[in-house]
Amino acid sequence: MTQSLDHLRTLVLNADMQPLSWAPLSVWSWQDAFVAVHQRRVIQIKTYDDIVIRSATREYDVPAVVALKQYHQRKRVGFTRYNLFLRDEFTCQYCGNRFPAKDLTFDHVLPRSKGGKSVWTNIVACCRKDNARKGNKTLKQAGMKLRRPPFKPSAHQLDAAARRLPFVRGQLHQTWMDFLYWESELED
Repeated sequence: MTQSLDHLRTLVLNADMQPLSWAPLSVWSWQDAFVAVHQRRVIQIKTYDDIVIRSATREYDVPAVVALKQYHQRKRVGFTRYNLFLRDEFTCQYCGNRFPAKDLTFDHVLPRSKGGKSVWTNIVACCRKDNARKGNKTLKQAGMKLRRPPFKPSAHQLDAAARRLPFVRGQLHQTWMDFLYWESELED
């Protein structure tokens, strides 16, 4: 195959055949997946059609989907900008409009100058307009209300939020689709 393989990724499933993570979607470079398959650390579930790599003496299929041999459970969720936006589903918690990440910021519900901390339960996703409107005020002082109170999400809650978001066209390889929507209702 003469096609460039740089763009290829491998979907990583947990031992229960569900994505290891939806937030963000668990993928490895095809090279890391290839090595893991040949070191027998994972099981190769599906390969890319018509894509092979060659050594001097052999051809190898490129893994499209692999599964861990042992079930892995995430114990904690990182307090990151992405996870905060994901928890709030990329929606301003004041006006309720959905925005791309580049147009969102975050707001301390109780401003830091008034003793507010940078923790899950005091920060929400916010559009720039509402962030400027609220400024360094409390909700009461600004006359604003939250759509829902901030909370510390579990890995399960973040994965559920990620499944509800539309994926960008071309982000998911067709080979992966059978493994991503097991919980979807079947059409009549």
